[in-house]
Amino acid sequence: MAHVRELLKDKNFFLLWFAQIVSNFGDRLNQMALIGLIYIRTPGSTLELAKLLSFTILPVFIIGPIAGIYVDRWNRKATMITCDLIRGGLVLLIPLIIKYSTSMVPIYVVVFIIFSVTRFFVPSKMSIIPDIVHKDKLLLANSLSSTTMMIATIVSFGFSGVIVAAFGPQAGFFIDSASYFISAGMVFFVAIKLKENITSATGQGLKLAGIARKTVIGDIKEGLAYLRSHGDIKMVANTMFLLMAGVGSIYIVIIVFVQEALRSSTKHLGLLVMFLGAGLFLGSLVYGKFGSRFSKKKVINFGLLTAGLTIVLFTICLKLAPSFFMAGLLSTVLGIFSAPIIVSSNTLLYEVMHDDMRGRIFSSLEIIMHAGFLLFMFLASVAADEIGRDWVLMGIGILFSIIGLEKLVRLRREGNEA
Repeated sequence: MAHVRELLKDKNFFLLWFAQIVSNFGDRLNQMALIGLIYIRTPGSTLELAKLLSFTILPVFIIGPIAGIYVDRWNRKATMITCDLIRGGLVLLIPLIIKYSTSMVPIYVVVFIIFSVTRFFVPSKMSIIPDIVHKDKLLLANSLSSTTMMIATIVSFGFSGVIVAAFGPQAGFFIDSASYFISAGMVFFVAIKLKENITSATGQGLKLAGIARKTVIGDIKEGLAYLRSHGDIKMVANTMFLLMAGVGSIYIVIIVFVQEALRSSTKHLGLLVMFLGAGLFLGSLVYGKFGSRFSKKKVINFGLLTAGLTIVLFTICLKLAPSFFMAGLLSTVLGIFSAPIIVSSNTLLYEVMHDDMRGRIFSSLEIIMHAGFLLFMFLASVAADEIGRDWVLMGIGILFSIIGLEKLVRLRREGNEA
């Protein structure tokens, strides 16, 4: 923990890290307020909820590729500040729309614009970390940065639900807007001091002269070509697609499975998410402190193997002998083994990716991850109705384990041949 305290004493990283927590809290509060609004206006309507999800995901595919290009051209700190200010202002429009309009269409338009602006914020945030943290602390910094989303997911949804239930969706939107303005203020005081941290693995770097003169289409093609031609980045892209495909497959299925197994609607689900988040947080911190001594590729594949086995064990235990204690314990274990996969993947990207390509690569990964999530969420939902929820969950766990084991064996074989 001494290294963590030392890193948090760095004013620039602390401001960025805490701004991310505040901003993510605003994101969660915005989502909860929208859900509360839909429940008030069209209670029980799954169609309206589906529309909401589509307007938050569509910008990933429509805006994401273009956003990554301009993030590489623009000042990343200024981009983050501008995005937070724009989002804060747009969120303030929603209470006005609620007051003067009964239609949900204007709200969905504003939501689409907000999440389109977020497409510029996310790659900027991911790309700026190596510019403020020395490469020797990059793994630990990335671990702490990864915990930000975990903290927001665990804590913010709980607080957001209480706020929206007690004061109504409008109050949620006002607080959400304030969170974006606070985040912008924190980022404003971050000083960019390091620009030479990460070079390519070969040490040669990548020459990208005159990027501002290139066309958008040319930049998109160049980013995709760079991703396809780099083995390590392709490996990370495949891993993140696999992870999000698994999450998408489990997302709908496991909710109903847990409800039926533990005979509870939401209470146990919320607590299990907390246990999972605690495991993710603990796994990120432990790996951030000790993970530098291990091969990142081996860590990723070992994480897939153990996470898959944990999912299988979780399903079997709840199917045969439902126990909230065991479910909570296994949720924590799943989080511990899953966290190093995420941290290692992001850190490996930083190490092998040229500075001028970060925005495009992170935007491309966002598209890959969300495509995997949406596609396999639909496929798993259909499969669960046909063969059963428990078989779908166990099948996903077994697939993760097989892939992780096969890649570990391959890496060991390649190591022996070398």
